[in-house]
Amino acid sequence: MLLQPIVLSGGSGTRLWPLSREKYPKQLLPLIGDDSLLQATVRRVQGIADVTLAAPVVVSNEEYRFVIAEQLRLMGQPGGIVLEPMGRNTAPALTLAALFAIKKEEDPILLVMPADHVIVDKAAFQAVVRAGADLAAQGAVVTFGITPDAPETGYGYIQAGAAYGEAGEVGHGGTGIPGPARRIARFVEKPNLETARAYLDDGSYLWNSGIFMMRASVWLGAMAVCRPDILAACKTAWAQGTTDGEFVRIGKEAFAACPSDSIDYAVMERLAGGTPGDSAHAGTSKQSQAAGGLPPGVVLPLSAGWSDVGSWDALWQVLPKDAAGNVLQGDVLLQNCTNTLAVSEGRLVACVGVSDLIVVETADAVLVAHKDNTQDVKKIVDSLKQQGRTEGHIHRKVFRPWGWYDGVDAGARFQVKRIVVKPAGILSLQMHHHRAEHWIVVSGTAKVTKGSETFLVSENESTFIPLGTTHRLENPGRVPLEMIEVQSGSYLGEDDIVRFEDVYGR
Repeated sequence: MLLQPIVLSGGSGTRLWPLSREKYPKQLLPLIGDDSLLQATVRRVQGIADVTLAAPVVVSNEEYRFVIAEQLRLMGQPGGIVLEPMGRNTAPALTLAALFAIKKEEDPILLVMPADHVIVDKAAFQAVVRAGADLAAQGAVVTFGITPDAPETGYGYIQAGAAYGEAGEVGHGGTGIPGPARRIARFVEKPNLETARAYLDDGSYLWNSGIFMMRASVWLGAMAVCRPDILAACKTAWAQGTTDGEFVRIGKEAFAACPSDSIDYAVMERLAGGTPGDSAHAGTSKQSQAAGGLPPGVVLPLSAGWSDVGSWDALWQVLPKDAAGNVLQGDVLLQNCTNTLAVSEGRLVACVGVSDLIVVETADAVLVAHKDNTQDVKKIVDSLKQQGRTEGHIHRKVFRPWGWYDGVDAGARFQVKRIVVKPAGILSLQMHHHRAEHWIVVSGTAKVTKGSETFLVSENESTFIPLGTTHRLENPGRVPLEMIEVQSGSYLGEDDIVRFEDVYGR
């Protein structure tokens, strides 16, 4: 049985600001342990019994491509990275992944996972996924419903219906079907608190995890019935795409014409059973199968310490705590505090006599919020965007395919950056209209192109790049190159770059 992990990595995670930002969102961050959430997603499928595991396929946008490639490389898990020219929600993203999966004339079982979820119990997750693989191999579309432990109003719900595979099921006859498997009765949007309590008491409702399994051909067949317009646009965009190493670039114009829709709305709710009218998007699966040849929709309950880490409060819930319910990360001191999450990326953070607080320190922003109001962090991000402030979408430390830079200081007509170039990293051949640059090498060796000259600059040496001069920086060594760059001029924005050559295709 060939199992193809599909990781959807398109979210921005603004509710976890200031750690998560639009240009470097939560799935790329090591919020729990040493792995980023994306790396943890890939790692948790390793070791599933009795399957052949294909290399992971990540569907992302252009912005994150080099960071994702580097994180997969560090894991020893090189895979395919399908790049969407623009976001079109999860149904087109999965359709592109299915087209990738069948390109070798194989029909693997797709395990579709968001890149930004946390699952604490890996063994329990793998056991349920293995059961789901058997169902998917027989032609079902499987989703995983999280067994609720609270009347949560922040999640959608799935109502589990009749047992799947019971006597009378066409084509199954009850043979070899895992016991907990249930028909999907209906999907329900995020409820109010009273309704959520009723769902918890009822016992047949599960949280919608957004994790799915099906054969690639089954998904494409379901899209042909439910959303032929999306399927057609994705096929055209795929045919117009190009491959550059591990990156698969999709045809931009064709994909721009693709409608936007989620996996749930496009297909899953069409597979739901029950009485018509139970849900705004539910149909009856037997009627749908008869009318359009749709596969059965099945839900398996999952109890594995799952969280979508959609807010700081949710992150606090899944992290290890001290005896007083506190979570500390980084340089943090607490005195007489309870149920508090305190995170420091650099400076000392000290909290005294507080309860139920979220305190997050980064190089350029500090967040203090009550745990009951963490969903409103997004409003701060929206306000920053309205004011045109960069803190809403980008960190002071910015990652690039060649390494990273940190904006150490800035003032009128000057800016200071710390630059680290990884071994064999090469910046683009470029020129600036409005600024000059002074480079000081702290460690390593720099290969510098300045106009028609090419020369080496060693530790404790420097060079000056005048305004309007074509230049390039490279690291020819085997250790990271660390430099201080001092910029001076009338305009210091990152858009004052004219690129002539770039090995990374930017």
